[in-house]
Amino acid sequence: MTEHLRSDFLRAITGRGQLHQCTDLEGLDKAASAGITGYIGFDMTAPSLHVGNLTQIMFLRRLQQTGGKPIVLLGGGTTRVGDPSGKEEMRQLLSEEQIAKNAASIRGCFEKFLNFGAGKSDAIMVDNSEWLLKLNYIDFLRDVGRHMSVNRMLTMDSVKLRLEREQPMSFIEFNYMVLQAYDFVELYRRYGCRLQMGGSDQWGNIVNGVDLGRRMGCDSELFGLTQPLITTASGAKMGKTAQGAVWLNADMLSPYEYWQYWRNAEDADIGPFLKVFTDLPLVEIARLEALQGAEINDAKKVLATEATALLHGRGEANKAEEAAHATFEQGAVSENLPTFPITYSELSAGFRVAAAFVRARLVSSNGEAKRHVAAGALRVNDAIVTDENAGINVGDLVDGAIKLSLGKKKHALLKATP
Repeated sequence: MTEHLRSDFLRAITGRGQLHQCTDLEGLDKAASAGITGYIGFDMTAPSLHVGNLTQIMFLRRLQQTGGKPIVLLGGGTTRVGDPSGKEEMRQLLSEEQIAKNAASIRGCFEKFLNFGAGKSDAIMVDNSEWLLKLNYIDFLRDVGRHMSVNRMLTMDSVKLRLEREQPMSFIEFNYMVLQAYDFVELYRRYGCRLQMGGSDQWGNIVNGVDLGRRMGCDSELFGLTQPLITTASGAKMGKTAQGAVWLNADMLSPYEYWQYWRNAEDADIGPFLKVFTDLPLVEIARLEALQGAEINDAKKVLATEATALLHGRGEANKAEEAAHATFEQGAVSENLPTFPITYSELSAGFRVAAAFVRARLVSSNGEAKRHVAAGALRVNDAIVTDENAGINVGDLVDGAIKLSLGKKKHALLKATP
């Protein structure tokens, strides 16, 4: 398919399996050949983005790498409403203070993947609160609402599925797709943005934006483009683990834990993940995909290191790989393992093993720790824990730290502090 495409952008995303739907592929191909401005919106529902969002960030990265101009749209306005897509009930509404705090926390993540500035293809970051919070309700209904078909909105999966299941949808959620469509119009007027991108679950919202732009007099054709929603080979949602979301902020998930997430990918996911989440050439990815038997682990290490290097830097990625090598292949305790503080006074008083694993973020609760004890999956300094009421103390320190392990692949250190 790529041989029929002229634009480097569409050739790049097609070659990496990131093209799903497009409102006008031929028209976008022509526009992208001359350089196009495109955006993706990110609502700020948490203090960090997660791996599921990374598919969208990499979409913007591919656009910039091929001469396009990316816009990161922060949803300071739409986060106050809540996207109903994929939800069975209304999202919890966040306070203005929490939204602002989340926005400040996630901004730096984009700078790891995109170059920001005033150049032709430099990325820019804007917040839709700049225009959404200034809207007059009656004027908005007359100028924008009259172009939105309720009949069509009722056919959108985000609405239809909730109604079919007799799950309530609030009026505020129903308005989300109107606001998202209007974002596209504003970005076109302000920045000449002609392309909105997203996951396949956003197709209906994206098409609404393209249609609204046409109805509101945008004098250039607008385009919508989606990529497939990525799931693991076993069908699990991308970026979800038994311990929770795979966060992109280092203060919520250490570089070592992030590296381990990719290292533990299923064999069948190696090729697709290398294409989407790394910048490796497709020829090299094909070579890694062809590896068999024990050599597949080498491909997983490449995936883990390359993906971690993009987010946390090459130095942190190499440290994580060295820590894994020392822990798994040499049986040593590496200083690069995730480290959590514990005071000497806590250890002197006796500290429950279950609580220690919670502190090290290896489990989410004491109850979960106890279940792992029963299964023989917890170890302290490589010794299996057999008593759910066991404790650790100063005598367990080895070079000032205690090694905790969950199974064979999850490790952390408790480091003693005054």
